[in-house]
Amino acid sequence: MSDDALTTTAERTKRDKAALVEQLRKTPVIQIACEKTGVSRMTYYRWREDDEFATAADNALADGKSLVNDLAESQLLSALREGEAWSVQYWLRHHHLDYSNKLEITAKAASDKLTPEQQEQLDRALALAGVLPVITPEEPGTNLVPPPPSDNGTSQ
Repeated sequence: MSDDALTTTAERTKRDKAALVEQLRKTPVIQIACEKTGVSRMTYYRWREDDEFATAADNALADGKSLVNDLAESQLLSALREGEAWSVQYWLRHHHLDYSNKLEITAKAASDKLTPEQQEQLDRALALAGVLPVITPEEPGTNLVPPPPSDNGTSQ
């Protein structure tokens, strides 16, 4: 490929990246922004490997989401002014503690000591999970956790 062709390709890529970033600012949906700019999603995600583009795309998405949020709030306020019941309920549920959806969880838990047997079972479970090291009790010949199987070349 000639130098002119490489320059042209690089310029087109730069232009396409800028157009995609700008479209993400207007429409913060990757699929739609890609369709509107003629860039495939696969290309978009490949371009994201470039930190500079990824940062620009993330900033544009954040700006676009902010824009959509502003539009949604504006429409909600218009609906409130018009007395739409759903908008009143929505606003109060999300902006006033007395009307918010609540889930109250109350529990009384006794803090009983574990029996030695329960403690041994807990230690064994934690050791099997790899959270605790294998614990060998003071009684010789008994392990709380069996040793890992060894492969001596014998398969069953």
